[in-house]
Amino acid sequence: MLIRSLGEGETLPYELLLLADPERQAIDAYADRCDCMVMEENGAAVGAYMLLATRPKTAEIMNIAVREDCQGRGYGRKLIEHAVRYCKEQGYRQLEIGTGNSSLGQLGLYQKCGFRVTGVERDYFVRHYAEPIIENGIPCRDMIRLRLEW
Repeated sequence: MLIRSLGEGETLPYELLLLADPERQAIDAYADRCDCMVMEENGAAVGAYMLLATRPKTAEIMNIAVREDCQGRGYGRKLIEHAVRYCKEQGYRQLEIGTGNSSLGQLGLYQKCGFRVTGVERDYFVRHYAEPIIENGIPCRDMIRLRLEW
């Protein structure tokens, strides 16, 4: 397994990124300001994350996704661990991430990786997405913000 930076001229792995962010225009709004990392297994992309420098010494994972047939194998944790190592190497002091109130698995994973809830942005998904999002039978309305500091 290899996690590498997406090379200049390579196309974003939208098939993965759209698993975490259902609107391509939302991805395109931040993509040009992000570093995109791709996880490959046997030459095929199985996961990806997009990292954005937001403030001095702070970065945010804007998108993180694992191919559906590869979920449950610890790849998400490996992507997060890679992001943390990469951020430390780049001199960041904290890493942030946000997810929907209905993203139960992701909320659990981020907290298991040491992230702590820092806030809730009420009605974020209602304001920013044209179509309602339902996940785990729960309407996705609020953005849960989390942070890991070192």
